Amino acid sequence: MKKQKILFVVFSLVSSQFLVAQGSPDYNGGLKIKFDENGKKYLRVISWAQVQASYNNHAPATSSRTSFNLRRARIMMFSQITDKFLILTHFGLNSLEAGSLSPTGNGDGSQLFLHDAWVQYNLSDEHSVGAGLHYFNGISRLNNQSTLNMMTLDNNRQSWATIGLSDQFARHVGLFVKGKLGQLQYRIAINDAITNGLDIRPAVSGQTVYGGVNLLGTKDAGKTFAGYFEYNFLEQESNFLPFKVGTYLGEKKVFNIGAGFFLHPNGSVKIESGNSVGEDVSIFAIDAFYDTPLGADGSALTAYATYQSNDYGENYLYSAYGTGNMVYAHIGYVFAGDSTKTRLQPYLSYGRNSYDASTNNRNILGIGINAFMSGHNSKLTLEYQNQDYGTSTSAVTLQAMIYL
Repeated sequence: MKKQKILFVVFSLVSSQFLVAQGSPDYNGGLKIKFDENGKKYLRVISWAQVQASYNNHAPATSSRTSFNLRRARIMMFSQITDKFLILTHFGLNSLEAGSLSPTGNGDGSQLFLHDAWVQYNLSDEHSVGAGLHYFNGISRLNNQSTLNMMTLDNNRQSWATIGLSDQFARHVGLFVKGKLGQLQYRIAINDAITNGLDIRPAVSGQTVYGGVNLLGTKDAGKTFAGYFEYNFLEQESNFLPFKVGTYLGEKKVFNIGAGFFLHPNGSVKIESGNSVGEDVSIFAIDAFYDTPLGADGSALTAYATYQSNDYGENYLYSAYGTGNMVYAHIGYVFAGDSTKTRLQPYLSYGRNSYDASTNNRNILGIGINAFMSGHNSKLTLEYQNQDYGTSTSAVTLQAMIYL
């Protein structure tokens, strides 16, 4: 009997207080392996995959207009043997498609890599300190967005404002402090900047590049600083993990206002009189998030808006990044219905990005609909997106997602 009891405790599937699936009638916290009676010693495992089929109306003449993409395939584990400390590991791959596949599966594009790995010590019930490869980012809610429960097909790209420039896939190696003071939640981090970032352009006259660490050295340009603060006016959101929920499908009544920053002293470089001169990178944002049920019939509303000021240095412009301003918003409505059956959520998103170095604005419009067959744990998303940046391009994408 004692052996059976131990096996039941260790391998039972139990409800998790940390990652409750939004809107799912079938998912009860997933796999949490308990090592004691009260659940303070445990291992939690999560797995998810997102697969896409896209039609691009503006593909090159020699390219197919349809394509398939394994957008994300991930595994996350976190564990503790006391409630004083925790370890989290997260690995997987992104955007595996015809161009990144390799004949024997050993190419760079088809490899799993480490997304997160950090240790965390709880100073009290409300405050924690940790270190490692982490996702406790600053700037905005979308710069801390979970990929498990986004409302739109994908995150607003320009909100991940440092990805690949100062970090590895939106993660830095460093130290973080997080917690809450009453209804105010906070996260603050000091990190090392990546030395081999995406912007490998040479520093030449008239061109600012994000290469301060390489060109000026780690003494002057090696550290970044980030923070995000949000006030929870209604129900309190969990801050156990850094990943922000995209839509609760009306399961919570949430209204938050937030503000955040990212600072990288001498992160960028320009040439003046033949010398490399550091330019401070500073990004600031304010945002608001609202999610509420609209009645007892299952209908719900989700809305989000943000303004972001981007300063990567004088007239900086590279790929999705540029010195200037961004305004972004999205809104979605869940139709009334039985949560045990498929529920529909049409949505609309719009982003406007202006750049000091260009007369063209980048305008991105998204129109989509989610079909939740088991909340976020099993859903289909169909989205039309149009991007106007000098020229207009559009695509239609269907995504299937399951997470357990």
